Amino acid sequence: MPSTPKPPRRRAPRQERAQATRAAIVLAAATVFAERGYARTTLDGVAVEAGVTKGALYFHFASKHDLANAVIAEETRVMTEGADRILRLEVSSLETLILLIRAFTERIVADVVVAAGVKLTTEELVARLDIDEPYETWGALYADLFGKAIAEGDVVAAYSPDALSRFLISLFTGVQLVSNSLTQRADAADRVAEMWQIFLPGIVRPERLAAVVALRALQR
Repeated sequence: MPSTPKPPRRRAPRQERAQATRAAIVLAAATVFAERGYARTTLDGVAVEAGVTKGALYFHFASKHDLANAVIAEETRVMTEGADRILRLEVSSLETLILLIRAFTERIVADVVVAAGVKLTTEELVARLDIDEPYETWGALYADLFGKAIAEGDVVAAYSPDALSRFLISLFTGVQLVSNSLTQRADAADRVAEMWQIFLPGIVRPERLAAVVALRALQR
C-alpha cells in the first residue's frame, strides 16, 4: 500500500518573514549601538550581528541613521507599554512617578533595546536623530503626574509641573549616564535611590514627607 504523502510544509507568509527579519535587525542594531555608540557602529557589523546579508538589511533600512531611529522608536514603544501597566495601578501620582523611574532603571540594565535607545538619545545628539518624541512623551507624562501630585497634596505648589518634569528628566539622565560611565550601571538602582533621597525633601510638603519616604516604591 503506497504511503500517504506528507502535506507540504507551510511556509510563513512573506510579510511575516519580513517582520521577523526587521525585528532581528533592530535587536542586533541595539546590541551594537549599546556597545559602540552611533559613531563607531557600522551597517556591516549590524548585518553580521543579525545574521543577515547587507542587502537584506538595506531592504529594511536605507541608512545607519534610519536604523538608529528605529531603535529609538522601539525603545519608546517598549517603555510606553510598561508605563501603561504602572499607570493602571491604584497608587498616588507621586508613587506612580517613582515606579516609572524605577521601571526605567531596571529596563536600562536588563533590556539592550532600552539601553541602546537611551544611549542614542543622550550621547549621539550630533547624529541628528529623532529624539524629540521620547523627550516630549515622558516630559508630558511626568508633568501631568506632578500636577496631580500637587493637587493631591503631596508636592508643594512652589514649582510648575513642567519645571519639575524637566528637572526630574535632567536628574535621572545625569544619574544613569554617570552610573554607566563608572560601573556599566551596576550601581544604577543605588544611585537612583540617592537621587530620590535628595530630591524629594525639596518638593514634598513637610507634613507628607515621612509618608512619602515610606512608600513601597522607594524600598529595595
